[in-house]
Amino acid sequence: MQTNFSKTQLSDPNIADANDILRSCVHCGFCNATCPTYDLVGDELDGPRGRIYLIKDMLEQDRVASKTDVHHIDRCLSCMSCMTTCPSGVNYKHLLDHGRRHIEETYSRKFIDQMLRTFLGLVLPNSKIFRYVKFTAIMARPFAGILPERLRKSILLISNRRQQGKVVTPMIYKANGPRKYRVILLTGCVQDILEPSINQATIRILNRHGCEVIVHPEERCCGSVNQNLGQQKKAISLIKANVIRWSKIDKVMQVDAIIANASGCGSILKDYEFLLRNDRQVSKEAGKVAQLTCDITEFLARIGLDERLISGNLRVAYQSPCSMQHGQKVDREPIRLLSACGFKVVEPKDRHLCCGSAGTYNILQSEIADKLKAQKIEALSKLSPDIVASGNIGCIMHLSQAGDKEMQRPIVHTVELLDWATGGPIPKVLDGVTSRVS
Repeated sequence: MQTNFSKTQLSDPNIADANDILRSCVHCGFCNATCPTYDLVGDELDGPRGRIYLIKDMLEQDRVASKTDVHHIDRCLSCMSCMTTCPSGVNYKHLLDHGRRHIEETYSRKFIDQMLRTFLGLVLPNSKIFRYVKFTAIMARPFAGILPERLRKSILLISNRRQQGKVVTPMIYKANGPRKYRVILLTGCVQDILEPSINQATIRILNRHGCEVIVHPEERCCGSVNQNLGQQKKAISLIKANVIRWSKIDKVMQVDAIIANASGCGSILKDYEFLLRNDRQVSKEAGKVAQLTCDITEFLARIGLDERLISGNLRVAYQSPCSMQHGQKVDREPIRLLSACGFKVVEPKDRHLCCGSAGTYNILQSEIADKLKAQKIEALSKLSPDIVASGNIGCIMHLSQAGDKEMQRPIVHTVELLDWATGGPIPKVLDGVTSRVS
């Protein structure tokens, strides 16, 4: 694609990067074939190719983002399915980040929209604040039906309490027996409060496989929520703090991996090197953090599982999160691990399509999100599974949320099944399917 940025514009590293990405695009349109929003809406501007042209024009003309720009770019899920499909290797993710940052800096949103985005960017990355907001949402849940749609959606999602349990205490969790590995676990701002069983299962299975697990008391958000909202300054602040903190631990204790069990978090952690590429103070350390980062299934596949206790009569439908299969390129490892543990693993039709969760998308763009959710649930239901497994808290909460269309089978994190299959307790939500185990 031909571009016309001035020399002055290209002196900005962000514009120079956007220019390189744009010039790699041959506008073939293959990306539209796997884009969930283009598939639903059928508008060229609601596909990656159309959005690329919108971002190109905004940045090239150095103009204020228009209502049209914002409408169509906001409707992007950031699922990155287009990047898996693209034959030219266009880094749409980074270009989208440039576009969103430009919108955040130049466009004046309606007051209620700006307040909601500011609220999400403040609350979700802060576990202490989120804990109080969750309590308030639980109290407000009976009245959710009379509230405006996006506020109702927020309350129902945040107050969706599936399991009880204590959040993970920051400390060092010793390996069972001789230590073979030392890892840092990112517990997740929202995940540890909404679904503490995921982190508990992660620590148990790692400890049983010879891993010492470090949960830092001053852990910060990974930065993905703010990054996807275009709030880049806040995102970079969080990212830089994590890099400095983890680098100090690594220098003293020699860490073998940084484990993420929420695929959205893992996806941005692996992008830290790029995001801090222009920061001379921490760019090298950011590269090390990115290299150390592993999804929990990626790490378990690397070290191998010791025990396999579950027989093969439980049918598990695996829902691969977009941030896992497209963002991290971790695709077959979860399936191989589940199969090795004796589960019969099946996958839905159009497995590459997003379920509609996409971070804050199901709140900000609920109409499209609900349609994608219905499609995904229909595809999963056709498999007649006993259990649905996924690797991202957002997908799990979105698909299990009550509504006109909800998943009728229990949904658990992949690591909870792997923990159960290697000696851990059975996940509480599986009480109704244990009779299928021989």
